[in-house]
Amino acid sequence: MTKKALSFVAAASFAALALTGCATSSAAEGTPSPAADPESLTLALVPSQDQAGLVDTAKPLTDMLTEALGIPVTGVVSKDYQAAVEAMGADQAQIGFLPSLQLWQASDMYGASVVLQTERNGNITYPAQFMTNNPDKYCDDTPVERDGKLFCNGADALAGPAGLDSIEKVKGAKVAVLGPGSPAGYIYPILALKNAGLDTDSDIEQIPVTANDASVLAVYNGDAEVGFSFWDARDIVAKDKPDVGEKVVVFALTDEIPNDGVALTKSLSPELQEEITTALADYSATEEGSAVLTSIYSITKLAPADPSTLSVVADAATKLGLQ
Repeated sequence: MTKKALSFVAAASFAALALTGCATSSAAEGTPSPAADPESLTLALVPSQDQAGLVDTAKPLTDMLTEALGIPVTGVVSKDYQAAVEAMGADQAQIGFLPSLQLWQASDMYGASVVLQTERNGNITYPAQFMTNNPDKYCDDTPVERDGKLFCNGADALAGPAGLDSIEKVKGAKVAVLGPGSPAGYIYPILALKNAGLDTDSDIEQIPVTANDASVLAVYNGDAEVGFSFWDARDIVAKDKPDVGEKVVVFALTDEIPNDGVALTKSLSPELQEEITTALADYSATEEGSAVLTSIYSITKLAPADPSTLSVVADAATKLGLQ
């Protein structure tokens, strides 16, 4: 699929963008003058977990930005990952908390600035994980416990790749899969299956899910035998399903994926971009801010971005015909 085709698909998704609030911008007066910064801002979130509660979970973050910037900031949740990119391209959202592929797309397609990337417990990359409720089939060794969760095939090392020799056993299984825009829920695990010799259109039964926690729950509830997600999405549902770490076993990890981060639209002045970047980075360095960001996307800190690291996920998407 060409970039133009991908953009068209994303535009269709954008038509279904679920907004809980709208941003308005003040028009520039006189063509020679640059456009004024907007009178309010919209922060776009992708549905990596339950959409219904994500805006409420992010409210302390948007409240902080409102106070720090002196203008209202409203959180929205897109219907899918690509819709968030298109929201930024259309200037319907000016701040985006986006996965690595969407950071690259927002920059490449719409000139957005990638200003921050996340750290999770000191790590700037993460693997996608293969999960199962049938460890007897997929585990070549006895599952081991780490932090109350079970792993096998060396996946307890918490760094990818690991256990990929076992994924050929996924053939014939029901698999919980996120949309094609998700690096961890689709791109990297699907590419790993293809590299293992599977035809992912005919060799597995794809069970579509909209978010990482839904993938975990599909495996937990038995709706799928295998699921994909970022590491370790089991933590998201542990509060409601305290035995999830025992019932859902991680048996393989993909290659490492660049962490998600924050992009800002090119319509914002350099001064406002700097204010937003500083406010977010400073907030992430506080105990309160780190706790809020952890509750939203398991983020422990926001650090200056290195946009050059994002090309590997774009290359992976290209191998699947998504670019």
